[in-house]
Amino acid sequence: MKLINICGTRPNFIKIAALMAAYEHYSAIEPLLVHTGQHYDQRMSDLFFRELGIPQPDVNLGVGSGTHAAQTAEIMKQFESYVLENRPDAVLVVGDVNSTIACGLVAAKLGIRLIHVEAGLRSFDRTMPEEINRLLTDAISDMLFCSEPSGVDNLLREGKSAESIFLVGNVMIDTLLRNRDKAEDSPILETLRLDGGDYAVLTLHRPANVDDPDVLAGILAAIGEIQRHMPICFAVHPRTRKLLAQNTKGPRLEEMAHVRLTDPLGYLDFLKLIAHARVVLTDSGGIQEETTILQVPCLTLRENTERPVTIQSGYNELVGMDPDRILSGWKRATNGSAPTGSRPELWDGRAGDRIAKILSDNV
Repeated sequence: MKLINICGTRPNFIKIAALMAAYEHYSAIEPLLVHTGQHYDQRMSDLFFRELGIPQPDVNLGVGSGTHAAQTAEIMKQFESYVLENRPDAVLVVGDVNSTIACGLVAAKLGIRLIHVEAGLRSFDRTMPEEINRLLTDAISDMLFCSEPSGVDNLLREGKSAESIFLVGNVMIDTLLRNRDKAEDSPILETLRLDGGDYAVLTLHRPANVDDPDVLAGILAAIGEIQRHMPICFAVHPRTRKLLAQNTKGPRLEEMAHVRLTDPLGYLDFLKLIAHARVVLTDSGGIQEETTILQVPCLTLRENTERPVTIQSGYNELVGMDPDRILSGWKRATNGSAPTGSRPELWDGRAGDRIAKILSDNV
């Protein structure tokens, strides 16, 4: 099976790393790796590939940034040429970003088998671009690999055949478990002058949180209160940094003495950072999963999550964007009683191998 694998963003790199490693044990699979260039910071891209041991891409489409329509269209145009030149047996996409749906559409329209890893996740919030990408990619996929039981249930309810759905576990967790010990060598805590177990980590990038000045001001008000009690490391997405600079409502980060701003971090540095945090505040999907395995309390700054198993695990709580709810959640997460829960089903570091075996058996 000549199998084209798609990655384009940092979360994609983490997922694709587990798959590329698993393919090495299955001679029936001939993997090709396409980097769409959706996340185009070359320094960060190279760092992730190097840290995670991902082979160099067979091609980088270099599409860069743009509106959702422009970026999706450019990926489709560039990827179609690559597919026609290489004539794969199947295309594999991961996650829910523009690269996922763009390359999925190309494969489906050319009659090439489409495989979706991390299928079936649903927030049931169609204002999120990622939800549209998830729904559409699953609708046109031939094989659907699910990371948690809710994904299976959602796909069956949407009319997908049971024979096309496979519960295999979470490839992001494969990569985390493979790199957990290596991350301990990172000097990031010393660099940021942080004491393990006595700080919070913050990430913020979703439009619902950073585009609305009133919502952003409310979140910043809660952050301003939390940082009075413990240091907060805020790994700032470039788009978020720009919007923070433009925002004139609410407290200013520059006035918060205990908030430490960093640029986006490499995988190993960030893994070390969240592994030793007292609490993590985020609107990211993947970080909800990582904190669940690391057993670090996570406060999700959203009203919904497409990863309900992280809530069921006991380590993740939806607190929305209201500052009072955020502060109440922070108090619960740091009150000294450790959360208890169990590791989600099949989150054991072998999801990539399960996927590779199923693909090898279906050549």
